[in-house]
Amino acid sequence: MKKYNSLAEIQSLIGQKKLSLPELLDYYFKQIAGNEHLNAFNEVFFYSAAEQARLVQEKIEKGTAGKLAGMVIGLKDNISYKDHKVSASSRMLEGFVSPYSATVTERLLAEDAVIIGRLNCDEFAMGGSNETSYYGPVKNAADTERVAGGSSGGSAVAVQADLCLSALGTDTGGSVRQPAAFCGNVGFKPTYGRISRYGVIAYASSFDQVGTITSSVSDAALLLEVLAGADDYDSTVSKLPVPSYSDALGHGGKKKIAVLKETLESEALDPDIKTAILKAIDLFRAQGHTVEYVSFDLLDYLVPAYYVLTTAEASSNLSRYDGVHYGHRNLEATSLNELYKRSRAEGFGEEVKKRILLGTFVLSAGYYDAYYQKAQQVRQLIREKMEQMLDSFDVIIAPVTPTPAFKIGENMHDPLVMYMADIFTVLASLTGIPAVALPLGNNAGGLPLSIQLMARHFHEEVLLSLAHEFLNEPVI
Repeated sequence: MKKYNSLAEIQSLIGQKKLSLPELLDYYFKQIAGNEHLNAFNEVFFYSAAEQARLVQEKIEKGTAGKLAGMVIGLKDNISYKDHKVSASSRMLEGFVSPYSATVTERLLAEDAVIIGRLNCDEFAMGGSNETSYYGPVKNAADTERVAGGSSGGSAVAVQADLCLSALGTDTGGSVRQPAAFCGNVGFKPTYGRISRYGVIAYASSFDQVGTITSSVSDAALLLEVLAGADDYDSTVSKLPVPSYSDALGHGGKKKIAVLKETLESEALDPDIKTAILKAIDLFRAQGHTVEYVSFDLLDYLVPAYYVLTTAEASSNLSRYDGVHYGHRNLEATSLNELYKRSRAEGFGEEVKKRILLGTFVLSAGYYDAYYQKAQQVRQLIREKMEQMLDSFDVIIAPVTPTPAFKIGENMHDPLVMYMADIFTVLASLTGIPAVALPLGNNAGGLPLSIQLMARHFHEEVLLSLAHEFLNEPVI
């Protein structure tokens, strides 16, 4: 069976009775078994997925199936699914079974997607390489000595290696776009508040956003249609109407595009990525779009502001995991204080501990004004700068990552090097605007390259339509 790159292909074959959903699911089960060395899945839902596939196949035959019938999808292991385990790839939540489903999970099921399993990720979504997972690193299918990217590395590799059609991830500072770039996928982060976060294990609540990893823009558009919209369980979700993103594909018109000059001039940018982006810019121009280079002089402030703010929010969000309310509990402690200390020390990995300590520090008396409040002011400056730019341009171009996928273990010894890998993705996260990572082919070593497009708040259809045209996908 060949790799399917879109739901439309699968639905067409099922409609012609050349394929059934249980047959497709069995194919993916075999693919997972043959690629266990990639470590993409923390758990495969053999029984529930097979039962779901059977029921959806019956609905297809009766003509009552939902929009996503035929889609086999994986969930990042920080998205809850009732009566299934969810651990955020942490020892802290090992063995925890969720008593309810996340809103995004319920919306997938309501439209008859088949959920195949939970996907490996950096612990509590804290990491850019999927090396902080309690279950070990995910390996890039293009080169198993290299990282998958993070924190949604399992989601990216599952789509890359044809272990499922699509996957959900979460993007706090680039955790959908960066692994998608490393694995040659389409990684889409919508506007902050476009999709409900209810039932998603929190890292940094003012940044976290559910996103999609797919092989096609059409699937990203369809998934966004299903997942987006108001939710009574999440007060941060927008109540704006949800457009028909699929219908907008192929009807975007000509756009005015800005290229962030400093990002392409950065000494950290890999020459192959720069060359691929310059060719992409030429293609945008050839397609009739206007492209201009613009200056963005706040690039050096992005990563410091991002890590001050997200670690502060993480220290607050993760305080509930103490061995008493939630999570791993040490059974040898002889006092309450010792119970807290030992449970958290054993339950959390090194990267999570590091970020909790940093976040606690920047929120502490005497440092709050100097760090946290200052970072909030910088965030506002960055937001205002981007809004001004997006008043003049429809789309902004930048790299996704400074380099292609690096080797496993290469950057773990130096947190500054690892954190600076987020320099191009945290811009959309700090400002809450939508962004998409698109594949640009591979370098000479076979490693995927990528480009990032960003647009103003709630203009996802602009990004999706432009991306669809750029990748020359057929109009469905």
